[in-house]
Order: sequence, then C-alpha cells, then structure tokens
Amino acid sequence: MIIRQATKNDVRGIAKVHVDSWRTTYKGLIAQSMLDSLKYEKREELWRKNLGREENILYVAEEDNGNIIGFADGSVRTKENRIGDLTSIYLLQECQGLGVGKELLERVFAELKKQDCQRIYVEVLERNKASTFYEACGGQLEERKRIKLAGDELGLLIYKWDFS
Repeated sequence: MIIRQATKNDVRGIAKVHVDSWRTTYKGLIAQSMLDSLKYEKREELWRKNLGREENILYVAEEDNGNIIGFADGSVRTKENRIGDLTSIYLLQECQGLGVGKELLERVFAELKKQDCQRIYVEVLERNKASTFYEACGGQLEERKRIKLAGDELGLLIYKWDFS
C-alpha cells in the first residue's frame, strides 16, 4: 500500500473510487436515483479541476499494482483564522476498516498543519458510519444541521479537530 500526493494521471482512478464509494456508502441514505445518475466522466472533470487548484491538498492510496483504492482531500478555509477543511475521504468498500482512511486523514492533516491550520472541520451525513471513524480519530462533534440533498432533508454532522 502506498499513500502519495495525487497527480493528474490519477484522475480516472480517483473518479472511479468517488463514484463507486458513493454508491456503496450512501445506499439507503440518499435517493437511489441520485446514486444511479453518478457518472465517472463527470467526476473526472471535477477532479481535473480540483487538481488544478493550487490550494487543494489531495492524496491517494494505491495498491502495489497501481490501482487507486482511496483518496482524501482538503484545503485551507481561511488563513486569517487558521482553519482548514477535510473536504472528502473515500475508500472502496472492500478497503474500509484496514487503516487506510486513517493514513489518508493524517497526511491531509499534516499538510494543513504545515499551512498553520489550528482547526480542521469535516462534514458527514448523520447516518453515515464514517461519523464513528471521525470520532475514533479524535474529531469532536461541533454542530448538527439539516440539509437538502436530492430532494430529501438529511441530518449533517460537523466534526472539528483543534491543534492550537
């Protein structure tokens, strides 16, 4: 297993993980029609743009054979207030629970700390089992909100980590 910074050559693998993990992770949490409408090509466009943003921090986890099995990204929200965001972290379902997510999270956090972030936030759907992952990694529940997604009203949890 290798954890490394993403390159433009990783876009296809990142998009595949993004779509496939959404389909497994959010099944039963969000509208199936939304999951069915996800397209690899659209996610490739998104990740091409994200990789082009200088402030974006993006790491991938790949197997020894070069297959990308997960990724995590983040960025500095505000330099003045020294706040960062873990924007996303996704792993293929069969690779969850093996410690890969924690390694990805730690890499993004290390980069955000280098950029002087003293607080990092992540948002997660309330019924997503990732909330227990964030708690196990030291995240503190900061806020609960309601959001609209694909026509449904869902609970959203916001976790934070303080490093001051």
